[in-house]
Amino acid sequence: MAAARQGRVSVWAQIAQDLRSKIADGTLVADAQLPTEADLTAQYGVARATVRQALTALVNEGLIVPRAPRGYFVRHRKPLFYRPQTEFRPQPKTPEMDRFMADHSADGREPWQSIDVAIVAPPPDVMQRLKLQEGELAVVRRRVRHLDGEPFNTNDSYFPLRLVQDTEIMRPVDIARGANQVLAEHGYAQVRALDEIYVRMPSPDEVRRLELAPGTPVACHVCTGLCPDGTPVRVVVNILPGDRHVIVYERDGMPAKDHE
Repeated sequence: MAAARQGRVSVWAQIAQDLRSKIADGTLVADAQLPTEADLTAQYGVARATVRQALTALVNEGLIVPRAPRGYFVRHRKPLFYRPQTEFRPQPKTPEMDRFMADHSADGREPWQSIDVAIVAPPPDVMQRLKLQEGELAVVRRRVRHLDGEPFNTNDSYFPLRLVQDTEIMRPVDIARGANQVLAEHGYAQVRALDEIYVRMPSPDEVRRLELAPGTPVACHVCTGLCPDGTPVRVVVNILPGDRHVIVYERDGMPAKDHE
């Protein structure tokens, strides 16, 4: 089809929409190679620069990926179902794996993660959630979690240094029974958590850590763990790229009147 400007819709946007529709309806399936720029130029009867604008838009949307020198391919999407409510269920019995590793190995995917530990002056929002005094330090365990070779999310857990400085939480290795259990063993059992979810564009550091394409939004899930007396002992900041996750909450015990 030849593309021509229609009202306020630019030609490149029409081409992008046509290709987007073909991806959505399965005409172009996952991992399929798109026609070359030269073929698209002839197909739509436009300049190559116009075709490149359309392709760049689809790359920015996360629908296609460039693979030099072969061209553009439909991105294969297999999102992670992220379930915040499962955090406090028992850890896997496999000592070598945390829940993320065990769950996704069982799904047939290839998970791995990096873990770094540092003593830091926490960001102001974390400091406020942990109710730290001015100048008080925190320990952060930073993780980047990968599936099938792709970074899927980051998981940065902050703890008051005074609570964890002589515990396993200080070591840059996986804790088989979980950091929550370590806190409980030291008298800081968490009985409830406050979850906050924000949707925004990523910071430059998040773009770097998660290898995000331009224009990819993220969900920021902040979880504050609280002891029985309301003392906050842990803040976890999870960054979830919007093109790689489905956030799932399951609720039960709702009164019958809520279903009416």
